[in-house]
Amino acid sequence: MSTIPRSRTLRRFRDPRSTVHDFLKDILVVCPRCAGSANVQQAQGGSDAGNRPIFAPRRLVCRHCGLAKAMTSRRLTFSRGTTRGATDPYFGLPLLLQTETRHGWLWAYNPERLTLIRSYAAASLRERVPWYDTGQKMTLVARLPVWIKHAKNRDEVLRAVDRLRAALIAD
Repeated sequence: MSTIPRSRTLRRFRDPRSTVHDFLKDILVVCPRCAGSANVQQAQGGSDAGNRPIFAPRRLVCRHCGLAKAMTSRRLTFSRGTTRGATDPYFGLPLLLQTETRHGWLWAYNPERLTLIRSYAAASLRERVPWYDTGQKMTLVARLPVWIKHAKNRDEVLRAVDRLRAALIAD
C-alpha cells in the first residue's frame, strides 16, 4: 500500500460566491510619493452612494509617508485581463499585490482575495455553484483567468501567491 504525498492529498474548494465588489473595502496599492504600501479605503462618515457601497467616497492613506488623498472622481476603472499589471479602480495606482508569471500577471486587491486565489489553486476538487441555483453566477472564481484554473499551472500559481505573501510580510 503506497502513501499519497501530503502535497497531493485531496483538498476541496467550494465557491463562496464572492464577487469583485466584496474585496473593494480595503485595497493595497503602491504609494505615489514614497513607493511604500498604502491603503485605499472607504472614507469615514456618511455614504452618499445610497445602497451601492462601491461608489462610496474613498481615501488613499499611506502609513509610511503620511500621504492622505481623497477621491475626486466618480469614475471607476477596473483592470481586465492579465497581460499587464493591475491598478486600483479609484485612484488608478498600481496594486501592491501583483507579480508577473510566464502566463500573465497575478494580482489581488488585498490579502483576503489572495487567500481565495491560493485556496482555489491548491484544491484538487473545485466545486462551482450549480447552474440551476439562484444567486450570483459570475463569481470571482468564475472570472479567474483560464491559466490560473489549469491544474498544470498549480505549482506556479502557488509559488506566485507565496511570493506576494512574503513581500507583504516583509513590508
